[in-house]
Amino acid sequence: MKHLIIFDFDGVLADSEMVANTVLADFVSELGVPTTPDDAIRTYMGKRFPEVIAAIETAIGRPLPDDFPAELQDRTLAAFRRELQPIEGARAYIEAFLHVPRCIASSSSPDRLALCLELLELTQFFGSCVYSASQVRRGKPHPDIFLHAAKRMGVNPGSSIVIEDSVSGVQAGVAAGMTVIGLLAASHIRDGHEARLRDAGAHHVAANFVQVEEITRAIGV
Repeated sequence: MKHLIIFDFDGVLADSEMVANTVLADFVSELGVPTTPDDAIRTYMGKRFPEVIAAIETAIGRPLPDDFPAELQDRTLAAFRRELQPIEGARAYIEAFLHVPRCIASSSSPDRLALCLELLELTQFFGSCVYSASQVRRGKPHPDIFLHAAKRMGVNPGSSIVIEDSVSGVQAGVAAGMTVIGLLAASHIRDGHEARLRDAGAHHVAANFVQVEEITRAIGV
């Protein structure tokens, strides 16, 4: 059987959620609604950018300035250049399964994914096999991005393994008919997250990439 390993990006390969949500929380606070990084994670994480914009406008009660998207992108990418770190064990896991087709399926924009892969020196492992939810009609928790990735990679969804850290991502992977491993290795993970991933339908939950490797081998990859 031909398998495919599909990686979410933020919180799975890149320990980026705390960095990005700290930037976002500071910006929303500047706009008049005091927001902590944990508030931002609860409210905005896992959404596509148009959904984030709509949610912020609801929170502040007015349209955002026209330059908000570009300014947020600039601040976030600058923070990534200073602070971005990989999830521990991610590279070793990729190297352990170099014989298996792999790709990324993320809610992040193509530009952000390209920069972060370069910063983390992971570009060579994925090449053009990087898919963004901006390429499909519906974002997570809908299965569109994962089904798109499997189709582009030429692998049956039922033979695909998804590694996800978010509830919406787990729901999307399950809806796509894939085997979903929930990962708890990123710095933004809080108490109770394992239960939320299991409630969302995760077939397996791993604390780190050592456990992900054990699960992957047990699946028969």
